[in-house]
Amino acid sequence: MSPLLMSVIVFACVLGGAFLGMFLRDRLPANHLSEATKDVVKLGTGLIGTIAALVLGLLIASANSTFETQSGQVQQLTSNIVVLDQTLAQYGPEADSARHLMRRVVASMADRIWRENSSASGQVAPFEASAAALSLFDEILKLSPRNEVQRSLQARAISTLQELGKTRLLLFAEAGPAIPVPFLVVLIFWLAIIFASFSLFADNNATTVVALCIFALSASAAIFLILELGQPFTGLMRISSEPLRNALAPLSP
Repeated sequence: MSPLLMSVIVFACVLGGAFLGMFLRDRLPANHLSEATKDVVKLGTGLIGTIAALVLGLLIASANSTFETQSGQVQQLTSNIVVLDQTLAQYGPEADSARHLMRRVVASMADRIWRENSSASGQVAPFEASAAALSLFDEILKLSPRNEVQRSLQARAISTLQELGKTRLLLFAEAGPAIPVPFLVVLIFWLAIIFASFSLFADNNATTVVALCIFALSASAAIFLILELGQPFTGLMRISSEPLRNALAPLSP
């Protein structure tokens, strides 16, 4: 389910809680709306509101951390790819076939990363290295160094390729939903209770309705922000794949 659709559902549920409070206010006996009852409801709402505020704050911080981490991993992939290409260029013309192959590997790697992270089911299937990536590793291993410089460059290329593989696996392992569904359901329930308590003791007028709508929109926007940040490869705030795809300039034939 997309973050936008989920935030609309959250808005409807929270606003529904507010209208439930208005409905109950008109139908409850007067003794159920006494000052003592109001104090109890305010205390309970304050407790739930504090918990919900802490949870929302932690979720936003966690989602932002996830976004920055995965963005940094993509940048690390890009820089390692450039370093690997420069290392092979320093090795000499014998590494040209590996450099040509690496350009095909980068395009296919970008496609897989963004496809795996575009849905919550990206972790169901086990990870498998692509045939092009395995061929690139074999090409580098097949190089026959003629001196110490080339031997050092080959070892550096292998080490960089291994770092690329580790970062790639981290991106695969971190694919998945930002918030578990049961957790989200409980959070929506808390917000609906809070808004129901707001309207239970408020006057039923246009100002109250407009204010509650604005507050509900703000709460659903917070959920939208959390879900968007938790899916950095899709949506409005997605990580761009262009820097990775364009990291290497085409080689002359």
